[in-house]
Amino acid sequence: MISPEDLRARLRELPAVEAVVAELEGVPHVLAVASARHAIDSARERVRSGIAVELGEIVAEARAMWSGTGSRGSVRVINATGVLIHTNLGRAPLGAKQLDAIRAGAGYSDLEMDVITGKRGSRLGYAERLLTVLTGAEAATIVNNNAAALLITLRALCADREVIVSRGELIEIGGEFRIPDIVQESGVKLVEVGTTNRTHLSDYERAIGPHTAAILKVHTSNYRVVGFTAEVEAHALSRVAHERELLLLHDLGSGLLVRPDAWSRSSEPTVAEAVEAGADIVTFSGDKLL
Repeated sequence: MISPEDLRARLRELPAVEAVVAELEGVPHVLAVASARHAIDSARERVRSGIAVELGEIVAEARAMWSGTGSRGSVRVINATGVLIHTNLGRAPLGAKQLDAIRAGAGYSDLEMDVITGKRGSRLGYAERLLTVLTGAEAATIVNNNAAALLITLRALCADREVIVSRGELIEIGGEFRIPDIVQESGVKLVEVGTTNRTHLSDYERAIGPHTAAILKVHTSNYRVVGFTAEVEAHALSRVAHERELLLLHDLGSGLLVRPDAWSRSSEPTVAEAVEAGADIVTFSGDKLL
């Protein structure tokens, strides 16, 4: 049992931040300071537990923080998982054309300049033109990710009102993004209809009320429920929504833009098909199947 006087003495013997930073040669100063403070705090807790700590141990812990894989940025790995589009390993690798485009845009470019008029332009203009051609949509925009796109859509168009979603489509995607949480965060009331495995058009129709703003259809792109199942197609939901002057929002998840020949019989819907089915807003990821 260490006495209070001895404890205070041992704590005073711990090195100053500057002393630890001086030992971290080659580490950028701001990172060295943060690592040193963390290591000294850790040492302080060990001293309070009766464990003696030397300067070398504190320096080693601070240096380990800087040299850890979480601090030195991305490193190349070999994907031997069998999953080609692996979220944790960078998802879809960039091809030669994508890398060429990055190199071409790495210097000065007309990112936000209309070179015809000399006035400021939009950085999204070119991408929007391509997306509208590919999808048949009237307009398009790009945000951080699909969860952000859905949250922005709900907050902008449905705040303080209700959105109807099938229970079978209340999914969780990577990063613990859950449809119920996104709906709640957007300030919208979630109205669940149907069951986990079967939802019918009549379920949606009965749920529509004076506070309903939209019907939300969510494509379960990362799993399948087979057997005794039923879901309502987007075109049927579009008809019901528009008859009642509601919006149909369609979250496609991965977002297939063009159907390759190998996927000609796939049940994965394309963005163009969702637009053609009558969805008012279609949201999807831009870093997986794209």
